[in-house]
Amino acid sequence: MNSSVSSAVASHLAWYKSSYSGAEGGQCLEVAAGTGVVYVRDSKAVAGPVVRVSADAWSGFVGSATSTRGF
Repeated sequence: MNSSVSSAVASHLAWYKSSYSGAEGGQCLEVAAGTGVVYVRDSKAVAGPVVRVSADAWSGFVGSATSTRGF
């Protein structure tokens, strides 16, 4: 189940953006790992909402996304 996280919690996480994201920004997501969960946010709205998903759900999403893109 997805749930939102407060900005105070999100500010203490180590956020990462894909190496495929250009230096000029754009439409990017950032992710941060927690214990058994992955946090996701919009890189342009770092104080905005943060979504929390299980590590298994994130792994399934990434696997599905990469298999359809041919990576």
